[in-house]
Amino acid sequence: MTTTKKLSLTARIVLGMTAGIAVGFFFQWLLAGADERHLTLLGMSLPLKAFFVDGIFHVGGEIFIASLKMLVVPLVFVSLVCGTCSLSDTSKLGRLGGKSIGLYILTTALAISLAIGAALLASPGNGVEMQSDATFDVSSAPTLAQVFINIFPSNPIQSMASGNMLQIIVFAVLFGLAVALSGQAGERIAALFNDFNEIIMKLVTLLMNLAPYGVFFLMAKLFTTLGFETIASLLKYFLVVLFVLLFHGLAVYPTLLKTLTGLNPLIFLRKMRDAALFAFSTSSSNATLPVTMETVNKKLGVNNSISSFTVPLGATINMDGTAIMQGVATVFIAQVFGVDLSLTDYLMVILTATLASIGTAGVPGVGLIMLAMVLQQVGLPVEGIALIIGVDRLLDMTRTSVNITGDAMVSVIVAKSEGEFDQKVFNDPRAGLKEETIDFHHLRD
Repeated sequence: MTTTKKLSLTARIVLGMTAGIAVGFFFQWLLAGADERHLTLLGMSLPLKAFFVDGIFHVGGEIFIASLKMLVVPLVFVSLVCGTCSLSDTSKLGRLGGKSIGLYILTTALAISLAIGAALLASPGNGVEMQSDATFDVSSAPTLAQVFINIFPSNPIQSMASGNMLQIIVFAVLFGLAVALSGQAGERIAALFNDFNEIIMKLVTLLMNLAPYGVFFLMAKLFTTLGFETIASLLKYFLVVLFVLLFHGLAVYPTLLKTLTGLNPLIFLRKMRDAALFAFSTSSSNATLPVTMETVNKKLGVNNSISSFTVPLGATINMDGTAIMQGVATVFIAQVFGVDLSLTDYLMVILTATLASIGTAGVPGVGLIMLAMVLQQVGLPVEGIALIIGVDRLLDMTRTSVNITGDAMVSVIVAKSEGEFDQKVFNDPRAGLKEETIDFHHLRD
């Protein structure tokens, strides 16, 4: 009997990503300098760009993203209810919230401090000649009072329909507490939610097997339409942001993990590969949330009672990658416009960006709102955002990978401190791998 060794999920995702990038470059070359090229199919002449780029690539990528987002609300709600109602000590929620938010604020402050330091050393804006009359409209940030009011849902069903993550978290926690305090009726409901949770996680596993195809479509469209002329004009800014993002993800997070838990950071980074590739492809922490949750639970050994709280919270308020962009962008815009910022200004940037990561959580366009707040705080023109928006799409992919790595790192630290961590699973290189590949043939038997 012969057996064939299947590629790992990581290898398949990398293969899909590489193929997508290559196809994207090919179509960019093919379509360059031509008004329109056509494809003859079934006797019909179809525009090449409309058929492939705006058709197959766009539709395939959007279906993949929609499939991931489809699971976010049920996964967060069901998982958080399960985690909350399983807590033997309900006061533990206060500790979980304090530790999680404290660590997220700490990593965000470190991220923007590193970004400002690197930008001051590299001076990406010096000698850059760009139009200073650029305009950019950004929505105003909500007041602090409105932020606290908006955390509590007046209509939980509407919150789920609109995907308001903070409101979903609050309702799920309250619902889970009520289940835990409801005796036998609560036990029956808890068992039902645990079954729901198993089914949803199986859905996540099924979708992970389709990831290489979704990643291919996303990369093919992106690299067909990506304008490298814009990147070339902002190359120094681009490289500084990219360097700080990689340093924060590959050095700062592992150092914090080793210092606070004593765990091997190389094992942690190796097990985060699949989730990081998902995040890079989707550019969305929320869309990647199902994969992050499965990775944290099944590969890193974090109990669901912890991860069901820390991971959705991190996907909403953890803005390390965005904070890095803001730090470098602030220095870059100040240098382009010839504005000298003092040490007090830079300290104000760090404070504003750190607090804004919590205060603007769940607001559409949160990254640009945060950057606008930072620029206004130190007297820089908000119009400067328009200078960097052209390269933000590619950097956003890396930012998302950094953010979800931070979510997982905080989850492990909190779980270890609460005694809800399985180190055998963490150290097991095969943990979580046995369910990665689904045999679809037996489903027909």
